[in-house]
Amino acid sequence: MAKTRESIMAEQLPQDSSDDLNNNESPVNKSEDSKGNGNGSNGYGGQNIQILEGLEAVRVRPGMYIGATDQRGLHHLIYEVVDNSIDEVMAGYADTVKVTIHADGSVTGEDNGRGIPVDEHHQRPGMSTLEVVMTVLHAGGKFGGGGYQISSGLHGVGVSVVNALSEWCQVDVKRDGRLWRQRYEKGIPVTPLQDVGPAEGNGTITSFLPDLTVMETRDYSFEILSQRFREMAYLNRGMTIILVDERTDREVTFYFEGGLISFVRYLNKNRNTLQARPVSLA
Repeated sequence: MAKTRESIMAEQLPQDSSDDLNNNESPVNKSEDSKGNGNGSNGYGGQNIQILEGLEAVRVRPGMYIGATDQRGLHHLIYEVVDNSIDEVMAGYADTVKVTIHADGSVTGEDNGRGIPVDEHHQRPGMSTLEVVMTVLHAGGKFGGGGYQISSGLHGVGVSVVNALSEWCQVDVKRDGRLWRQRYEKGIPVTPLQDVGPAEGNGTITSFLPDLTVMETRDYSFEILSQRFREMAYLNRGMTIILVDERTDREVTFYFEGGLISFVRYLNKNRNTLQARPVSLA
């Protein structure tokens, strides 16, 4: 006689398994009084949900904002500061950017743009626009407010993230004939916005020391940074960008009147080309 599907399954099941199948008590009921392994609802409530205020999230999960905490992330901090200066260049208000790596591992980025506004911010009464830019994520002139028509960085989190991941950060703003200054530690203002005195010209000077309790290193690569700034100079014709490394007394300046044409010539300098001059369509 042919065996039914049920009889074959019954022969294959061990005795203890068949007993479990006949038991009306579900596994869920059995573990109801146990503490569980953390995957269920036991031990998981409102107290397990954390709210990270302000820049605290950046310090807890820096990789979400700068990609890594090794040398790549370290360089990213510099790029974020420089991108703000490049925005001023692209908007036609600046033509010079300077980056200095100091012997103590701190970095200073400087431009001759308009300077970050220092007046009271319309959405944060009692807080200067500078402090908003430095301490509030997604605060910037790149979200349709008319600050920039084009931009080299579009995230609006850059300089505030640099501030959050720095042991200290100081911003000097030259604007309307005055020098303004504010200092921060780990993203928190430790001084009010100060009117330091008269100043010539306009621009923003941002200095910071990466925090080694979050970052893994302060070992900057002059070669990697100089290559990055060379590319920026090619993309922004007529801009001067200077990199100074006080650790090794090295300095390099990039300026390319031809822009991308100069870049093509640079690529072709050791090659046989069909024509001497690159073709450019304006």
